[in-house]
Amino acid sequence: MNAVLIALLVLPLLGAALTLAPVFGADPAAADRRALRFSTVVTGAVLVLTVVLAAGFDHDEPARMQATTDVSWIPAVGVRLHLGVDGISLPLIVLTSLLTFLCALYSERRLPSGEKVPSARAFVGLFLLLEVGMLATFAVLDLLLFFLAFEIVLIPMYFLIARWGSGAKVPAANRFILYTLLGSAVMLLGFLLIGGKAGTYDMQALAAAHGSGLSHSTQVIAALAIMVGLAVKAPAWPLHSWLPDAHTAAPTVGSVLLAGVLLKMGTYGLVRVLLPVVPDGTTTLAPYLGAFAAVGIVYGSLACLALARRGAKGDLKRLIAYSSVGHMGFVLLGIASLTPVGVNGALFANIAHGLITGLLFFVVGALKDRYGTADLDTLAGTTGAALYGRAPRLGALLAFAAVASLGLPGLAGFWGELLAMFGAFDPAEGLSRPAFVTYMVLAGIGTLLTAAYLLIVVKRVCMGDPKQPAPVAELADLRPYEAVSWTPLAALTLLAGLWPALLLGLSDPAVKHLLGGG
Repeated sequence: MNAVLIALLVLPLLGAALTLAPVFGADPAAADRRALRFSTVVTGAVLVLTVVLAAGFDHDEPARMQATTDVSWIPAVGVRLHLGVDGISLPLIVLTSLLTFLCALYSERRLPSGEKVPSARAFVGLFLLLEVGMLATFAVLDLLLFFLAFEIVLIPMYFLIARWGSGAKVPAANRFILYTLLGSAVMLLGFLLIGGKAGTYDMQALAAAHGSGLSHSTQVIAALAIMVGLAVKAPAWPLHSWLPDAHTAAPTVGSVLLAGVLLKMGTYGLVRVLLPVVPDGTTTLAPYLGAFAAVGIVYGSLACLALARRGAKGDLKRLIAYSSVGHMGFVLLGIASLTPVGVNGALFANIAHGLITGLLFFVVGALKDRYGTADLDTLAGTTGAALYGRAPRLGALLAFAAVASLGLPGLAGFWGELLAMFGAFDPAEGLSRPAFVTYMVLAGIGTLLTAAYLLIVVKRVCMGDPKQPAPVAELADLRPYEAVSWTPLAALTLLAGLWPALLLGLSDPAVKHLLGGG
């Protein structure tokens, strides 16, 4: 199984390198078609390997690191090529492989357009390189390798926004790269401090030590640096301001991967690094993380409400971006509780958010392609866009994703947020229960606000008079390639909501192992 995990990383890397070679033909149009088909084949092969990895995973021991590779890489600084998966990282690897394959499949028929766009071959090369970085982030077990994988994704995503985006795409891409690079630099300082004091960068060895050998002040300083760096990517309020611009400008597949995977890299790092490696420092800072999370939940919901109201000229993609600030606030609140219940809820909410928000961005991207705009006032007109009457399948998918996002019981969005609030209701020993109960109450208010703005969006976009004048004469309903790309996300959203043990059975033993010093 370790060979399978290595192949997961090597295959898209070789595919990205192959796009630099003149192997797709001399005719530009034919070369573009072959390159896009090649992207689908490579990401499909990676998904198959991921299924093999998941099938071969020992589900009786999800807390044990499996499919491991551990060889010396840079002996001078003690960096090792250490890979492995457990019940925490496996679902994220599966999510990443699935979303990249669906995005490649979608792009084969709907390549993003933009001014002076390079060839599809360049798009495919960047897309595959992005997949390498995302998968590696969840598979590496060395702090410096984690930093390297964390950074690999920045350049491809920058160019996907700047070259294939729309609107103010270059300023949005510049803000994205500036924020994330500065956050990563601060995070690296924390990693170097831990490695210098502990004498190793191996994440398993550091987790087993559980902070022994690191003074309290060292743990607090390292935890603060790492937390700030990861909070930028999460994104946590008030370090979130790069996200709405990036989502608004990004192409559809860029928004899907940005929300579905890149945000999870930050919260995954909090669980994988902070909780077991610097537990004392994390306990000291957890109340502040919980406070920022609670504010982010309410802030994100209020921002969405402001964008959803009539006359606000709210962009639907921007609204979903702000909703991510609120939803990821629940993830951060669960982590801040430092309890198995809260952390399990955070990990479940990670996966649920990736599925649901990925579907939302796919549907809204399709609406933008059809209408030529994502402006809610333009779409809705005076009585509503009437998607139920004009494009019923598209309207049904949008409504399904919206009610899943607001946390309807029976769908994936419900369990993670519920468990995160349970964790805040009874936080770990040493944390102020009154403070965390206050955070829980704010989070509860956030769920009500979330339901309000999403139901307003459904009303304005899906309902209305289909005979009223519309921005387009005829609105195409769900196309076959869209149905193929989006149906797995809808099905998994329903499956995770009805069978939460599918994820919680994997994460719970691994979380308890990490919190106990494993």
